Amino acid sequence: MPDDGDAELAEKPRAGVVTCPSCDLHVAVAEPNDAVELYRRHANVTGHDVEWERVAFDADVETDDVKQALVELGENHPDGVELGRLAAALADAGVAIGDTLDAVRDLRMSGEIYEPRDDHVLAV
Repeated sequence: MPDDGDAELAEKPRAGVVTCPSCDLHVAVAEPNDAVELYRRHANVTGHDVEWERVAFDADVETDDVKQALVELGENHPDGVELGRLAAALADAGVAIGDTLDAVRDLRMSGEIYEPRDDHVLAV
């Protein structure tokens, strides 16, 4: 018989699962940006990248270009696209979370995108 903790866990939203192939890390995340936070901590400690294993939200784009993907996703997210959502969308095209975040930083520094709020970005 499941206890109340199991019922609460089953009701929590899941954005998906991220993994680290180098060290067998396997974590379910509730929000897309939780994957970004996990990546930042894990990469800082181990130097490993993490990747999306499963995504439980709509994040489809038809490109592997970070800025173009951001433009596509930004149409449905006028207040800013979560970095985790952008990374998940690009994961299907083979772009690693770390590579996505590096490209976002470069685009932000060049003025091509901006961050209307923490860990949410939009194209200029």
